[in-house]
Amino acid sequence: MSDQIQPDGSAEHEYEHGALGDAEYAEFMELAAEEGFDIEDVEGAIEAAGHGPLPVLAVVGRPNVGKSTLVNRIIGRREAVVEDKPGVTRDRVTYEAEWAGRRFKVVDTGGWEQDVLGIDASVAAQAEYAIEAADAVVFVVDAKVGATDTDEAVVRLLRKAGKPVVLCANKVDGPSGEADAAYLWNLGLGEPHPVSALHGRGTGDMLDAVLEALPEAPEQTFGGAVGGPRRIALIGRPNVGKSSLLNKVAGEERVVVNELAGTTRDPVDELIELGGVTWKFVDTAGIRKRVHLQQGADYYASLRTAAAVEKAEVAVILIDASENISVQDQRIITMAVEAGRAMVIAYNKWDNLDEERRYYLEREIETELGQVAWAPRVNVSARTGRHMEKLVPAIETALAGWETRVPTGRLNAFLGELVSAHPHPVRGGKQPRILFGTQAGTKPPRFVLFASGFIEAGYRRFIERRLREEFGFDGTPIHISVRVREKRGAKKK
Repeated sequence: MSDQIQPDGSAEHEYEHGALGDAEYAEFMELAAEEGFDIEDVEGAIEAAGHGPLPVLAVVGRPNVGKSTLVNRIIGRREAVVEDKPGVTRDRVTYEAEWAGRRFKVVDTGGWEQDVLGIDASVAAQAEYAIEAADAVVFVVDAKVGATDTDEAVVRLLRKAGKPVVLCANKVDGPSGEADAAYLWNLGLGEPHPVSALHGRGTGDMLDAVLEALPEAPEQTFGGAVGGPRRIALIGRPNVGKSSLLNKVAGEERVVVNELAGTTRDPVDELIELGGVTWKFVDTAGIRKRVHLQQGADYYASLRTAAAVEKAEVAVILIDASENISVQDQRIITMAVEAGRAMVIAYNKWDNLDEERRYYLEREIETELGQVAWAPRVNVSARTGRHMEKLVPAIETALAGWETRVPTGRLNAFLGELVSAHPHPVRGGKQPRILFGTQAGTKPPRFVLFASGFIEAGYRRFIERRLREEFGFDGTPIHISVRVREKRGAKKK
């Protein structure tokens, strides 16, 4: 088989058919034809699962211009919270979308009350974090109101960033509003696309322009040149010790550390040598939590974490072991998993734990974080340096799992034995079977399984668990998609 994997784990060149080499691809397609699958459907499934990192689109603009409504329109479902006042976008800020057969990620930058820092500064700050991780930007302006001073400030930021921009003139509900949209030519960002995010008017033309602006794949290529530094994102809720950990592994005071949550205001990238290897660490501590900016601070933290994770290869998630595992900890872990990054969980402040707390922490890990039991775990103290030597081996283990590729022949032998020993439960008098499959991509491992009928979620989880037992995949999420064979004679007309 012709996988052509380089020593650093990257493919020699990007195959149109995912991670499969030419000979392996031809053999696989022959097998698919024998099983009665539509060849175009199989090719599409492999292409969809074999993609590398998706390009990222940031949706920016001042508060209450309809950004979250537009995001819901783009992703085709109501996920981003919408309310007729600033301050309702929360927690999850990144979504996956598809238009005209192309997939990309959307970063939603919602507005909120900014009565301390001032609206201009706050909008610019959130836009800056989103633009940093984006490959292209949709700038949303309220066409009814026209360009404000805040809009002009965001325009200056966009010009400085140099990213492709699509100008969205929102709230154009009919032909009479298009004249208002035309005034936005004065912003100097090119053609304003008149859109009604609420009703869907004009969004198709705008998305066509988005596809022209987005690259086929992100400029960021994981790992870079052979031997280049790997990118490690330190993420976690404010005041869990991210900056302290960075200073400890660096062996010097690289970033400011303070008991106040959020003394880190700008992302700090540091080249650090550990175990004879140079790594690029990204410190992503949350911003200062003032009472009047509580909502904004939480949102900033989510946005900055999302930006750092999008640029990283592996996420080191810090959890304060001296406190109960929080919902925010779980959300950050989910963010890393959904982004498809390798992952290490570091339980910090371990030196503060007594025997009783350790007992209850283990119970919390079992119940609250059982879904990521595959992530390497290290118990550390950023203050004393306890067990810091275990961090790099854990990162290397996670990266190795993230880049693992199982040849199709070996995978199908495993699937055949698995299905024979543990068949899918009978449902409605029928028993669907996994017929064959392939690993279409790595970083993270992505599998496509082809079946004779619908495969239940519980059985998919069982397959994932057995894949990990057989092939490892420590420290990495696994994506499994299933394609069901159409009944013979029921092909598309």
